[in-house]
Amino acid sequence: MNQEMNNLYNQIYSNNNNLLLGIINDLQQIINSTQDNLAIKRIADVIIKMNYIISENKKNTKLIINHIASLKNQLSEINKNIKDFKNNNINIQEIRHDNGRYFGQVVNGLAEGRGIKYYDNRNRYEGEYRNDKKEGKGIFYWNHGNRYEGHFKNDKGEGKGIFYWNDGDRYEGDFKNGKREGKGIMYYNNGDRQMGDFYNDNPIGKHVKLTKDGKIEVENYN
Repeated sequence: MNQEMNNLYNQIYSNNNNLLLGIINDLQQIINSTQDNLAIKRIADVIIKMNYIISENKKNTKLIINHIASLKNQLSEINKNIKDFKNNNINIQEIRHDNGRYFGQVVNGLAEGRGIKYYDNRNRYEGEYRNDKKEGKGIFYWNHGNRYEGHFKNDKGEGKGIFYWNDGDRYEGDFKNGKREGKGIMYYNNGDRQMGDFYNDNPIGKHVKLTKDGKIEVENYN
């Protein structure tokens, strides 16, 4: 199916590019046979725009093919995870939720035990469930690259955990209701570290910051 889509997109853009190249050749012949400088300039502008369209078509084709390849890799990963999970859990079942699909242990029609949930928006959770909610240890992956590893309660990150940002920053410490709350340490991608208290996902009180150069700074937050 993916190969058929690749071929279709390549054919569409190839046909469009061939048509544009034919028009450009026709216009080039007009330029060679006319002495009207204004007409020559206008036709030259048209050729420039058409060459731009051809260039964009090539870029779009590459983006589409890369996107198809990405979707194919994601599907392969999903199938692998499901296969691995089935090998380790004889009683694996599937539950279709409003926002995604769950594969894992089920009790009385609800997710209970270990499982994997694939969200329709391409987020993913792997870990423990209780009464159809994330409860216990697990990992939540966001489609933009962030992830949370740690304890969950009532479907939210709560207890000890680590949050990774897609830019390389990370937080290790306490969580409550899915937010940084309690004591924790921020590790920044530039090598700095900052430790202190957090509330409702924001730093509060006095924080001690250790820079990558070995300097110690104190930050005060309201």
